[in-house]
Amino acid sequence: MVRIIPRLDIKGPNVVKGIQFDGNRVLGTPDALAEIYYREGADELIFYDTVASLYRRNSLLEYIRKTAAKIFIPMTVAGGIRSVEDIREILRAGADKVAINTAAIENPNLLKEAAQIFGSQCIVASIEFYQTTHGGYEVWTDYGRQPTGIDAFDWARRAVDLGAGEILLTSIRRDGMGNGFDVDFTSKVAKAVPVPVIAGGGAGKKEDFLSVIAQGAADAVSAASVFHYYYATAPGDNRRWMSFDESRLRMGEDIDSGNIDFLKDGYGGYKNIMVNHVGLPELKNYLDECGVPVRGLAYAKR
Repeated sequence: MVRIIPRLDIKGPNVVKGIQFDGNRVLGTPDALAEIYYREGADELIFYDTVASLYRRNSLLEYIRKTAAKIFIPMTVAGGIRSVEDIREILRAGADKVAINTAAIENPNLLKEAAQIFGSQCIVASIEFYQTTHGGYEVWTDYGRQPTGIDAFDWARRAVDLGAGEILLTSIRRDGMGNGFDVDFTSKVAKAVPVPVIAGGGAGKKEDFLSVIAQGAADAVSAASVFHYYYATAPGDNRRWMSFDESRLRMGEDIDSGNIDFLKDGYGGYKNIMVNHVGLPELKNYLDECGVPVRGLAYAKR
């Protein structure tokens, strides 16, 4: 079965989303969005602390505990995970897996040690990659802030050799752009490693999911904007978690990151959204009609 995994990028008390890991705006709260995605049929969730690597700590433990008490699908936690003890604490809080990027680049043996202690199934190598002007793919760390000079394809293979049981590929250049996933690079990695590959960064319409699954050989697909903006604008009870005071949402106390002038131009509001947003049931029905094996919707919590 191909898994569909909403990604929640979190800063402080808020779920945020931007373009190319920058210009973030507030879109809701982690616990409310997690419940919506669980009810709508998400297979897993990814929680990403966007400033954790910068501040060298993960601050999502309370959200993990609250979410684990209400939803019953796997949760992967990323950001600021620097030690075996960090991993142990996150798993005890209710997460099923951890995704490690920055600390694994700084200390590759962390992947090996973690896999030996907790099992490879718990350890995801998160690879944020940047396609260079020369066509290469470079690993970046610190939530897309720092280039490393490390070839992303080589690192993916090494991470698996060290013990990672899954690879999460996220394209920095495509993030939030809505122009589709990097199908070629996803396919290259998926064919070279013996573990599942999750494609992330670039979903703009439901057809993009089909492309990266059928042509990119992705085992799972992670996305944010394409889901967030659907549930932000959908009629009915889903609106309960969304503030409609646009002036406060864009400029007030809940804005604690990002380029404010960029946000004022309209990205993420009801105009100039760079994705054709889609709901999870609609997406899964589409993939099923296209012959992609997806988990059914009968279990979704209505």
